[in-house]
Amino acid sequence: MVDLVEQLGLAQSTVSKHLACLRECGLVDSRPVGRASFFSLTRPSLLDVLVAAEVVLAETGSRVALCPAYGTPDGDTR
Repeated sequence: MVDLVEQLGLAQSTVSKHLACLRECGLVDSRPVGRASFFSLTRPSLLDVLVAAEVVLAETGSRVALCPAYGTPDGDTR
């Protein structure tokens, strides 16, 4: 997770919440490596989806909606 925090420039708690959402949705798996965790996609084909999303976001400049399971504190997922 440390690598993701550094690459994304986000707080560790934010990255942790996003990874929990991805795990709950079945998109990533994690395994312990010493005191750290190694995260990987559950299916190689998900990489194609991520590449497509990156292209769409680059074109539109739109933000991604929050994960329904981990939305804002008031329950708003927009």
